[in-house]
Amino acid sequence: MTTAAQKNKSAITLKGSAEIVCDYLNYGINSILFQRGLYPPESFKSDENYGLTILMSTDNKIKEFLSTTLGWLVDRTVNKVALVITNVKTLEIMERWDFNVEYEGDVANGEQTSEKPLKQIKNEIRDVLKQIASSVAYLPLLDCLCSFDIQIYTKSDVELPAEWAEAEPANIKNAQSVKMRTFSTNIHKMETVVTYKNDD
Repeated sequence: MTTAAQKNKSAITLKGSAEIVCDYLNYGINSILFQRGLYPPESFKSDENYGLTILMSTDNKIKEFLSTTLGWLVDRTVNKVALVITNVKTLEIMERWDFNVEYEGDVANGEQTSEKPLKQIKNEIRDVLKQIASSVAYLPLLDCLCSFDIQIYTKSDVELPAEWAEAEPANIKNAQSVKMRTFSTNIHKMETVVTYKNDD
C-alpha cells in the first residue's frame, strides 16, 4: 500500500519540471552548437546523460541564460526559446531552432505536480536529442562564418535583465521547417522545430 506521502515523493513539482526543461535546452542547444560547427571542437567536453554522450560547450554564457529562463518557466511566462544562426558577413539568418513551450494542467495555490515517471520523460528527451544529432544529415552545410544568438519570447509583462535587448523576429528566406518529436512532463510540453534556408 502506498501512503500519500510516499506517492508525492516521486511526483515532479512545477520547479522540478522547469529544471527538466532547462536541462533539455542546455543539452539541446549545446548539441546544435557542436553539430553546426559554431564553436571549435576542442571547446567541447563530453557529458553522459539520457543514455547518450553529448558534447557540451565550456562557455558559461548558455548556463547563465538558462538560469534566468528557469524562473520564467516556473512563472509560466516563456512561450518560446529560439537559437538563431546568422551569417557573420551578410547578417543573413541561416537557421533557427525554435523550442516552443506549452503549459499543461492547472496551477492550484501555486502548486502543481506531475505523476509522470521521470524515466519516461527522459526517454522522450533522449529521442528528441537523437533527432537533433541526426539533423546534420539533411540540414544545408553552413559554409560561411556564423554566429548565434538566443532569443526568448515572453509575455509582455516580464522584467528583462539589464544586459538583454529587444530583438527583431528572425525570419528566413525560402524557409523550410522540420518538426522534431515533442516531450512532456505533464506540466511543460516542449516542441522543437528547426527552420532553415532552402536554396534548392
